[in-house]
Amino acid sequence: MSYTEDQLFFDDVTVGQEWETMGRTVTEADIVNFAGLSGDFNPIHMDHEFAKTTPFRRPIAHGTLVFAMGSGLLVHCPLMRTQAFLCIKEWQFLSPVFVGDTIRLKSKVLDIEVRSRGRRGVITWQRQILNQDNKIVQAGITETLVEGRGNRGEARASRG
Repeated sequence: MSYTEDQLFFDDVTVGQEWETMGRTVTEADIVNFAGLSGDFNPIHMDHEFAKTTPFRRPIAHGTLVFAMGSGLLVHCPLMRTQAFLCIKEWQFLSPVFVGDTIRLKSKVLDIEVRSRGRRGVITWQRQILNQDNKIVQAGITETLVEGRGNRGEARASRG
């Protein structure tokens, strides 16, 4: 698959721009499949009887599963010419996510740094994963490497 003309270059975004994805409901199948994929069969996620003894009273989704789902939601919002996910500068797991919760992700551009004479750039993002009650369940700062248009103004270094 290649990029399309609908996908944004890093030079198409500006500091302060924000986007919000559509929602995605977390299912028990998501949790079971993630446990199988990751090998994380912690009873807090898998054992309904054990979960009744926890402060949550029911199984919770893996924090890294919710993070991964958020990452998947980002592919289309905003639709970017992303070349690499560079780092998680900080990330917080703030509240549990349960089967039946619907999550969505908000993104805000915090900084843009030109690289390789404008052929690509690093975008620093503020990310928030929210549930159906508009409660932030995870949040943090990430960086991605995004394709640029080329030599369109090297002087556009860091805009923040």
